[in-house]
Amino acid sequence: MTESYRMAGKTIQITSIYPEVHALCRDYRWDAPPDMTVEIQQSHIDYERERSAAEDRIEGIPLRQFSDSYLETLAVYRQIAEQMLWWNTILFHGSVVAVDGVGYLFTAKSGTGKSTHTRLWREHFGKRAVMVNDDKPLLQITPSVVTAFGTPWDGKHRLSSNISVPLKAICILERGEVNHIVPVTKAAAYPMLLQQSYRPQNPGHMAKLLELLDGLGEGVSLYRLSCNMHPSAAQTAYDGLKG
Repeated sequence: MTESYRMAGKTIQITSIYPEVHALCRDYRWDAPPDMTVEIQQSHIDYERERSAAEDRIEGIPLRQFSDSYLETLAVYRQIAEQMLWWNTILFHGSVVAVDGVGYLFTAKSGTGKSTHTRLWREHFGKRAVMVNDDKPLLQITPSVVTAFGTPWDGKHRLSSNISVPLKAICILERGEVNHIVPVTKAAAYPMLLQQSYRPQNPGHMAKLLELLDGLGEGVSLYRLSCNMHPSAAQTAYDGLKG
């Protein structure tokens, strides 16, 4: 199956074995000559299964069983992420919410509560708040602006919009008893920025990622938020991030 989609301003032609990825991407369909192509083979699916099994062994959990069609969706996004680097765009693990058309990204270790925190923003700000992507947005980095894009790979709650917004700030989220937000330096935030980015294995691609992360650290404000998940956390975070 072959269909074309538009993500992060680029037309992507996807050729798959199974239809699931096309159902996932249906809201992004686009009819134009492709800027990049993705073609999945069984070996790509097998690679995703091996990675999943390795992660389960590291975490000491029972081996998860995934269908080939689901693993193919991961393989597709991996190929997209690899190619997007050369369009100055990275795949980043975080939850992006926009208020009044401006994006704010929350990132943290798995299970910390990124989705819970951005839900508080949506409840607090109502129609002013729009979920851009709850899990794996694409971030396009230029000298003048960092732009966050919604994608179909939007987490278990399936929260995203096919929109783009200028990204004002990235906030590293931590659990705490008192809501408190402080700015952090690029050097302090860099380990988390690297950890939460898609990291390619190809050395040349990795060098490009590091170049883009340097630009990301310069292009947005960086903060650390201690958050108790009380509804007031949304206003505390917003006041700090808005500056």
